[in-house]
Amino acid sequence: MAELKTKLETALRDAMRSQDEVRKRTIRMILSAIRLAEVEKGGLLDDHAILALLQKEVKSRRETIEDAQKAQRSDLVQAAEAEIQVIQEFLPQALSEAELLALAKSVIEEVGAKTPADMGKVMKILIPRLQGRASGEAASRVVRELLQQET
Repeated sequence: MAELKTKLETALRDAMRSQDEVRKRTIRMILSAIRLAEVEKGGLLDDHAILALLQKEVKSRRETIEDAQKAQRSDLVQAAEAEIQVIQEFLPQALSEAELLALAKSVIEEVGAKTPADMGKVMKILIPRLQGRASGEAASRVVRELLQQET
């Protein structure tokens, strides 16, 4: 079993004991999403797949925050922010902008990318190296900027 999934299940038990409703609800949603993904895959997920799923959940909550702000629903914004905080506890420490930039530069040099058309080659190698420490959106933005500078 994936170490991260075990950690989530332990955190759920702790949240239930401490009667922390936000934490309990959020972790249950995560575990439910993991189980659904495992059923769809037909097997257990490894830690990398679970990290990707956690990032997807954070992204979903951020989109919820944007929509709630447009609708002037501060209650929904606060709930989504609380859920993001819980989810981020299980994600690795995020890369700083400088670290992400350095990693992107090294991959660009490694694959010999010169133009924005080479972005796919770079992303194919960069994303697995991020291992949940930066979003695909941030990586894409940095790579695009670097490749546009080279042209």
